[in-house]
Amino acid sequence: MKQSLQLKLGQQLTMTPQLQQAIRLLQLSTLDLQQEIQQALDSNPLLEVSEDDDNTPDTDRDDWADNAASGTDGPLQSLEKAASDDKDGDSRQEHDTGTLPDELPVDTQWDDLLPVASAPGPSPDEGGEFDMDARNASSSSLRDLLLWQLSLTRLSDTDRLIALSIIDATDANGRLILSLEEIHESLVSGLPDLDIEMDEVVAVLHMLQQFEPTGVCTRNLQECLQVQLDQLPPETPWLEQAKVIINRHINQLASSDFAQIQRRTRLKEHELRDVLSLIRSLDPNPGKTAVPDDIEYVVPDIFVSKRGGRWVVELNPDIAPKLRINADYASLIKRADDSADNTFLRDNLQEARWFLKSLHSRNETLMKVATKIVEHQRNFLEYGEEAMKPLVLHEIAEAVEMHESTISRVTTNKYMHTPRGIFELKYFFSSHVATAAGGECSSTAIRAIIKKLVAAENPKKPLSDSKITQLLEEQGIQVARRTIAKYRDSLFIPPSNERKRLV
Repeated sequence: MKQSLQLKLGQQLTMTPQLQQAIRLLQLSTLDLQQEIQQALDSNPLLEVSEDDDNTPDTDRDDWADNAASGTDGPLQSLEKAASDDKDGDSRQEHDTGTLPDELPVDTQWDDLLPVASAPGPSPDEGGEFDMDARNASSSSLRDLLLWQLSLTRLSDTDRLIALSIIDATDANGRLILSLEEIHESLVSGLPDLDIEMDEVVAVLHMLQQFEPTGVCTRNLQECLQVQLDQLPPETPWLEQAKVIINRHINQLASSDFAQIQRRTRLKEHELRDVLSLIRSLDPNPGKTAVPDDIEYVVPDIFVSKRGGRWVVELNPDIAPKLRINADYASLIKRADDSADNTFLRDNLQEARWFLKSLHSRNETLMKVATKIVEHQRNFLEYGEEAMKPLVLHEIAEAVEMHESTISRVTTNKYMHTPRGIFELKYFFSSHVATAAGGECSSTAIRAIIKKLVAAENPKKPLSDSKITQLLEEQGIQVARRTIAKYRDSLFIPPSNERKRLV
């Protein structure tokens, strides 16, 4: 094969370190962004927090912004334009992606693109020591709770080893994940010198079932409920009837076959209603209730409020401090000096400028996307979930003239505070189904309608999925029955046979 040299002209995107930094900052959540900013402040001496927002000199603002305020495109906008030029192959004139059309149905506070300084943290004298202890404290688990109660119980060494094995085989709900035979076999094989009998394992199990929360270390739901009933006072109304139903008719109870239960127990309807009320007061997952999950707090990135009949979109001013270039260190940089100190300052100055520009680009992109979402979903803000419109990433990407991957990064782990609650930006995106009138209905709106229908149903005759499908068709919404079942499962609504109740 003959070798030859060819000259070829082409275009390609290069991921510069500055562009990689801008994309990384864009997809960070609020808490991760605060950590990233703090790390930048610790590592770059030319970055500092601007404590006086009103008296910031214009020269400093121009220095760190690096022409950002004059309309020069940021790193993300440069990437979007390069991708557009590479795709279309034309040399159209660059447009300013940092501005929105003049006529918008929602207001945007562009002065809040760069958030102001956040409030300082509490000093040690104001409870900082308590916060540090709470922050470093490890959350207790069900195993820790059971071990603590075991340490207060007088047992022989052999029984304590058996109890430890049973506790280790208990999951977070309080249910045994191993059978007693498997626990006994593991003890016999691991401790052959103790000669542990099966009766000892059963005795220790019954002892552990008296621990708090009531109903732990049980083998199944039936035993869990039975243990809780056994620990109720003997004078509890309908206690014996509840035990009979749990021991003999739990299968009929699971399928809501109340007529069969009434025939077998000879209870009248109002009596059965009282017995079921007692059973429903029991906890099927005692371990999960006793040790709740850790609470995760959400910090909204966007605030949406209605002022003067218009929806206003604002950035949360407390998500990040306002940064600027340290003027004293910047003044020490000399143009023609190649010393190590001067090179260090010059490199850090360039990194600080790019970091500030990336922050500005992140806030600007977040505001543009949030504004378009609010503009599209005003009916949801006005009337609720049933008025939610179908929306996909492609529509917002076209509106703000960016790529769908950029919109996906912006809407991930970003939250919006509205009068109807705090929602992730991805919540406002949903698929659609056709209506009889030729329009479209959002899947979120359909879920809201299903929830409303189930809440208003007759507990004696709950709506089946087929019936819900018919009711939606009467409203002009054409949805398949399997789709209704999928939406119902996503709302954690049980099937109709499990929702059946005695009124």
